[in-house]
Amino acid sequence: MALRVGIVGLPNVGKSTLFNAVSSAGAEAANYPFATIEPNVGVVALRDARLDRLAQLAASAKVVPTSVEFLDIAGLVKGASEGEGLGNQFLSHIREVHAILHVVRCFDDDDVVHVDGSVDPARDIEVIETELLLKDLDTIGKRVDRARRSARTGDRAAQGELALLERLQAHLESGAPARTFPTSGADEGALVRETFLLTEKPVLYAANVAESQLPGGEGDHVEAVRKMAADEGAEAVVVSAEAEAQISELDPEERAEFLAELGLHRSGLDQLVTAAYRLLGLITFFTAGPKEARAWTVRSGTKAPRAAREIHSDIERGFIRAEVISYADYDALGSEQAVKDAGKLRVEGKEYVLVDGDVVHFRFNV
Repeated sequence: MALRVGIVGLPNVGKSTLFNAVSSAGAEAANYPFATIEPNVGVVALRDARLDRLAQLAASAKVVPTSVEFLDIAGLVKGASEGEGLGNQFLSHIREVHAILHVVRCFDDDDVVHVDGSVDPARDIEVIETELLLKDLDTIGKRVDRARRSARTGDRAAQGELALLERLQAHLESGAPARTFPTSGADEGALVRETFLLTEKPVLYAANVAESQLPGGEGDHVEAVRKMAADEGAEAVVVSAEAEAQISELDPEERAEFLAELGLHRSGLDQLVTAAYRLLGLITFFTAGPKEARAWTVRSGTKAPRAAREIHSDIERGFIRAEVISYADYDALGSEQAVKDAGKLRVEGKEYVLVDGDVVHFRFNV
C-alpha cells in the first residue's frame, strides 16, 4: 500500500518548507497566507538499511524502496469549514489521505508573519481541530437526516444505522474527534469509516522549531504541543523545517556529519515516517533476488495471501505457500542458501501473519 500523509496547519507554520525538504518537489514556500491552493504531492523514498543489506547479499541488480506520498495541503484558517479562505476546497483534500501530519509553529521570528499575530501552539491546534470538527458535524448531520427518512419505513438495518449515527453525532457535538468514538464490532467500525469524517483520520503532530532549538526543542511552545498530543493519545515529533531543508541538499556522508553537529541521530523525516508507521500500524516486508531487492508496506496483522496482493493480484489468487526468512537470519548467515542449510527457512500457509522484516518468496499457480 502507498502511505498518503496530508500536511496541514495554519498558514506560515512551515508546511511547504518541510514538504520541500522531505520531497525535493519544489513546492512554493512563501511568507504570505494561501501560497498553496492545489495540494502539492511529493513521493518520498524511504531509506531502510535492511533493504540495502539484502540487496548486497542477494547481489540484486536493482533496489526498490517503499515510499510515502506527502500532500502539502494549503493552510487552514478560522472559518474554513464555512468556506473561509477557500476552506471547503482545502478540507476536501484531507479526505484523500491515510493520516494527517499537523505542523504546529513553535518558533518565534518577527520576520515570519503569523496569521493570528502571535505564536500560540495550543490556540493554533484548536483552530484546525475545530474547523475539521465543524465540517464533520455538517457531514454527519446530512447522513442522519437521510437515515431518519429510511428508518421511518420500518427498515431494521436503517434503524440500526440511525442509532449509531446519532451516537456519533452526539460524540462530535461534545467536541471529541471521530477517531475517539467507541464502536462495537467490525460492522460499526466499517459504518463510521464509510462516513469519511475528517476527524476520523489519525493525527501526528510536528512541532516545528528553529534550528537553534534542536535537538529536543525545549521551550513552552513544544511542551504545549506535547501536552495536547498526549491528551488525545497522539504523538508529537520535534522537527526543524529550516534544518531539514539543509539536510535535503547534502549527500549521505555530509548529512550524517550535519546531524551529529545538531545532536541528532536521525533526520526529522525519518522520525516522522517511523511515527507515521506506528500510528497506522504498518510494517515492512521484503523480496530479494538477483533481479531486484524491494520493500513492501502492509498493515500489521496482514496474512500472507493479502500481502502477496501488494506484488500482484494473481499471486494472491493462486497462492500456494510463502517461503519466509527473518531479516536477522538472512543478515547473520549471509545468503539464502546458508539460511536453508541452517534450517532457518520456514514454509508458511494461508494463515501466516507477516512480521516486520520478513523476507518472503511467494509460491503460486494461476
